[in-house]
Amino acid sequence: MRLNRLTYSTLFLPCVIGRTLSTREINSSSETVEVKWLEGTPALALGTTFGLPWPKGKHLGNQTTFLASTDSGEDVSLQSWVTSYWADGSVKWTGHALGSSESIPDGYEIRAVKGAPQRLKRQSMNVVNADDEIIVDTGKLKASFPKSGNVLVSSLSTSSGKVVGQNGKLVLQSQSGAADTGDSSAKAGIDYYQLESQINMTTIDAGASVRTLITIRGDHRIVSSKPTATHDPWVPFTVRFYLYANSDMIRIVHTLIFDGEADKDFITGIGLRFDVPLEGEELYDRHVRIAGVDGGFLSEAIQGTTGLRRDPGKAVRAAQFEGKKTPDITTWDTRVSGRLQWIPTWNDYTLTQLSPDGFTLKKRTKAGQSWVKIPGGTRAGGLAYLGGATTGGLAIGHRDFWKQYPTGIDISNAATDLGQITIWLYSPAGEPMDLRPFHDGLGQDTYAKQLDALEITYEDYEEGYNTPHGISKTSEIFIRPFDSTPSSDELAALTKVVNEPPVLVPDAAYIKQTEAMGTYWDVPNNTTTTQAAQTIETHLNFLNKFYQGQIEQRRWYGFWDYGDFMHTYDTDRHVWRYDVGGYAWDNSELSPNLFFWNYFLRTGRADVYRFAEAHARHTSEVDVYHLGPYNGFGTRHGVQHWADSAKQIRVSTPLYRQVFYYVTGGDERIGELLHDLMDADKTFLTVDPRRKVRQDNGTYVPDPTAIDLDLGIDFSGLAAVWLIEWERRGPRWQEARSKLNATMHGIASLKNGFATGVALYNIYNGEIKPPATDPENRGHVEVSHLSASFGLPEIVAQITQYMGDDLPAAFDQAWLDYCYYYGAGAAEQRARYGSSFGNLSLKQGHSRLTAYAAKRSGNVTLATRAWNEFLNTDGFAPTAPWASVTLSGSRVLAPVDEAAWISTNDVALYGLAAIENLAQVGSAL
Repeated sequence: MRLNRLTYSTLFLPCVIGRTLSTREINSSSETVEVKWLEGTPALALGTTFGLPWPKGKHLGNQTTFLASTDSGEDVSLQSWVTSYWADGSVKWTGHALGSSESIPDGYEIRAVKGAPQRLKRQSMNVVNADDEIIVDTGKLKASFPKSGNVLVSSLSTSSGKVVGQNGKLVLQSQSGAADTGDSSAKAGIDYYQLESQINMTTIDAGASVRTLITIRGDHRIVSSKPTATHDPWVPFTVRFYLYANSDMIRIVHTLIFDGEADKDFITGIGLRFDVPLEGEELYDRHVRIAGVDGGFLSEAIQGTTGLRRDPGKAVRAAQFEGKKTPDITTWDTRVSGRLQWIPTWNDYTLTQLSPDGFTLKKRTKAGQSWVKIPGGTRAGGLAYLGGATTGGLAIGHRDFWKQYPTGIDISNAATDLGQITIWLYSPAGEPMDLRPFHDGLGQDTYAKQLDALEITYEDYEEGYNTPHGISKTSEIFIRPFDSTPSSDELAALTKVVNEPPVLVPDAAYIKQTEAMGTYWDVPNNTTTTQAAQTIETHLNFLNKFYQGQIEQRRWYGFWDYGDFMHTYDTDRHVWRYDVGGYAWDNSELSPNLFFWNYFLRTGRADVYRFAEAHARHTSEVDVYHLGPYNGFGTRHGVQHWADSAKQIRVSTPLYRQVFYYVTGGDERIGELLHDLMDADKTFLTVDPRRKVRQDNGTYVPDPTAIDLDLGIDFSGLAAVWLIEWERRGPRWQEARSKLNATMHGIASLKNGFATGVALYNIYNGEIKPPATDPENRGHVEVSHLSASFGLPEIVAQITQYMGDDLPAAFDQAWLDYCYYYGAGAAEQRARYGSSFGNLSLKQGHSRLTAYAAKRSGNVTLATRAWNEFLNTDGFAPTAPWASVTLSGSRVLAPVDEAAWISTNDVALYGLAAIENLAQVGSAL
């Protein structure tokens, strides 16, 4: 189902869950929350969306108005919506939008005031929703969005009425094969396709007082092919356009899904293209600006007057270089003005970023003539401008341009009446996108062979499972029209905004106070904590800084890779095991997502936010399937993000995106992903996680009413789906609440609760029954070290807090038992369950379960045990180096910082356990 804010947010519908709070029970006083810029006051603020949490029982959505003022007390227009509710119907999280402002304050105060929501005057934001198009006027720009055809933005004009952009459309290039290097003969059998966007649906969100969101969905269709060939419509896309009141910039969030065949569909270009009207502008008054390194710019005119043998005059040269209209030509030196026909005009410019370390630039006078090289550089800013001194022009920027190589920028036809800018999310100058498997299976044609191979490369291979069909990619693009050519300084400031969009956040202590993102973390308090606690804080800081540094040093960049990091280190080669089976890309293994997001929550640090943001974008898109037979499941770690045959909800769990969704005010793409997982349990009918170890794996047929469900890695993912759908009041929230309740009661009914390990699950109603090995529920025991490693402690803690007195008491006790007994001795385990749990690992990570039980019970002895498990079992020891060493010379490809004692599994579990133990039993350290 398609989601939009009309469904979720702006209606402020009262919600009745059990018992809705009465007006008398809501605190009648207003509440003020301060938000600050994440990275300091920005040079430009062209429209911002952010999220705020609220304490349980404080505000009702249909009886609360949210107002905003600057930190100096000046009232500003604010658009607000509810992104989640507490179980009692009070507001839990809200999203807010602020328009553009020339005077940018250091922060804002948001006031929640009792009273019915008031409809704000649109002021400069005017929206016309016609039958064939949607027209949005922000007061600073006007844009038209067709509802059909191949053009997404038909017209883009400035506040003065100058049309500076037309025919904005998506372009895609592909081919039917990829020739091996040096094999020119193979190219003869390859078909080449040029495709463009085709609109299937254009919608607008309601409540557009300060922010308007236009969502366009469609696919790509062939416009030409060589040799003549056909191709079905493919690569579905969703493009979201965000426009803000009084803002002259549009933020674009572009999402595509790869739905081709890896061995037949090779994408060679993905771009967004705009026409730029230049008619009437003299060639010498037309300008090209292309962002280079660290705010630098290439600044040129289509017909240059600088550097000539004859000087047109200082005023002419200065005006042209600065992008201003040159003096009347009659004032020029006639030795130049009389010879303009001999000065070449540069029709086309191309920037290509084929690696994170270098870009090239070139230009030519027209097709068929040689390209002239322009000095390139290392990392381009990803922004370009084409326009005239009087006609105006258009700037387009691609966020994280060099980090997501191969990327590119084309400026073409600049010497004609209608120029073009194409921003390439995937550059045609790069190699064809090759998503084929990285090996041929190595003869692993039986489960026995695959399990044996798993013992050596840690890759769980199975033919047909190593497919990219259904993975997706989301990118951000920004466009801004100009009445005249802006200065390079203006464009440099815009480039910074494109790559680091300003973010507003509340104070970490306030978020903690509301308890709207759980109670299992706390802000650091260096004035009252012990030296031991402060040492742990330094360790957490080291781990965050180390991984940020590794992304840069190991060059973990690229179209499909940026945002992820590696799983395990190879101490002999001094590299991460990028080429060894299941040891390569991490793909959320053991929940590093939760560690980094919780570390941001407690510190509010900008570097951590940017790191976690990129991670959330990648892991929610590339590591998860969004259509096809594995829809809703993610892929376990591997050499390619989609290579491993372990497709599971432990990777796609929405818990990993929860913080990002709420602190951004309800990012619509992430919100869509959260809801789409409501049918993930049906994928168990296609993918049986236990298929290779079943005794009946040759005859087993899944029963929708009796699916094997792992009570750890499967239940935690589904429980997160249901809780988040419930609290968001999504279209299926009642179904979600019902399934969550059913599974909790079912787990509670099992004699051994969570220690049962696996139970039978009914995908229709969520009912849980004893496993097939114990149909009479006598007490099966099957405990895995992985059960609680994918968000289970965190989601159960959230459910417990959310439901309060409505939580099934037996479920609560079953969970507390599991938390206590995982780290208990074999004798205690046998006394409670009739069997010990065996030789379990990951005790350090599981210490947070012990800490949770200690906090709930107030048991000081148990709290002490939690810290003993954290400090003296496995994982990272206090005596670990807690430092990296620099390697250079012939041992390594390039100088790097190495911490050979680190693995990402341990980082994730140490980080989570440290944060949660400090919050829950810190006084016992």
